[in-house]
Amino acid sequence: MKPSGIGPPAIIPHYALPTRPAHSERPVTGVNIRDARTVIISRYNSRASTGLTSLRRLVPAVDFCYFVTSMLKIATWNVNSLRVRLEQVLDWAHEHDPDILALQETKLQDEDFPLDVLRTAGFEAVYAGQKTYNGVALLSRRPASAVISALPGMDDDPQRRLLAASYGELRVINVYVPNGESVGSEKYRYKLRWLENLATFIEDELRNHSRLVVLGDFNIAPEPRDVHDPALWEGRVLFSAPEREAFARLLATGLCDTFRLFDQEENAFSWWDYRMAAFRRNLGLRIDHILASRELCGRCRDCRIDKAPRGWQRPSDHAPVAASFEC
Repeated sequence: MKPSGIGPPAIIPHYALPTRPAHSERPVTGVNIRDARTVIISRYNSRASTGLTSLRRLVPAVDFCYFVTSMLKIATWNVNSLRVRLEQVLDWAHEHDPDILALQETKLQDEDFPLDVLRTAGFEAVYAGQKTYNGVALLSRRPASAVISALPGMDDDPQRRLLAASYGELRVINVYVPNGESVGSEKYRYKLRWLENLATFIEDELRNHSRLVVLGDFNIAPEPRDVHDPALWEGRVLFSAPEREAFARLLATGLCDTFRLFDQEENAFSWWDYRMAAFRRNLGLRIDHILASRELCGRCRDCRIDKAPRGWQRPSDHAPVAASFEC
């Protein structure tokens, strides 16, 4: 684990991103991190020489927002390989400008994490990764502190699935909950055990942090309206009764599902299988969530799923979810 950016924040340009053609359904080769680093830094140097870079959020903040904005935007996205989708992350962040972006399934060892690229784009980052599987990261406009990269109670678990960090008075827990494979399997039992430990951890965190956000890929659709065909999925992994009860247990610690604070369109999902033209047919599930403590639920002004990136070239099978909180 390599927490970065501890100490006084550097003055960093908001972004210096390469432009890209319009997205299409045609497959393309994944972005090479080394090439992306060269292109982005070169573009930044060019902008800097002509005075075209923009600087933002440079005034030290003292309130809970910490980011010197009237609205705090927090987002989550399972990118299913940051190596492949680094450019998409940068594009999306440039367009939507989140203060904090939680990533799951980065699938990168810590030594391969593209920290210099992200810093050029105006982000600090903390991350916990492993080769090929899992991996989580928190990107933010300001440095993080009090970083935790292992779920208490499962400290000897080699899977990198949790990252907690503080941003001023705000505490953020980024999770990539195990998939569970199939109901009754050993991986399913591991998932339920992991969720039980997560609930205990959240209870402990709430005792110390009234402004808490827990977000990420939970691999659970909480209600029938979060599934394209509840009858088909009933009793299957991602929608089984024990998983939904475990999710309800997380809410019972004192959290709300920010997405359900607002009117939403019907059949709003955040994940679609790559197979069976699932995205085109909207055969999805809502399994990516932003949960917030009671105090922050009262400040939440919006929560939406952005389906657009799921239609990009070589997309993740998940869509970003973003919530905004009034400071």
